[in-house]
Amino acid sequence: MNEEVVVIHVRFANDGAVQEIGERPPGMTAQAWFGRLWKKAGDKFQAFAGGRGIFRLSCGEMKELQDHGKESASEETVEKGVEG
Repeated sequence: MNEEVVVIHVRFANDGAVQEIGERPPGMTAQAWFGRLWKKAGDKFQAFAGGRGIFRLSCGEMKELQDHGKESASEETVEKGVEG
């Protein structure tokens, strides 16, 4: 039996900053959410042309990452590429 896969779309600005990203937990910036996903599931990221990419995660992985984001959203103000 195949587990369902969640596809998270990412769009980057010309300078490489995350402009838009799907499935972001409330209270977390787009860049911080990307940083969390990259740290925990960077091997599941696929880059596309035009400043776009996707993460493909199982539903279980997605829930775990979102739940952890709720618990520590206030702790994650400094993520990769996020300053002030």
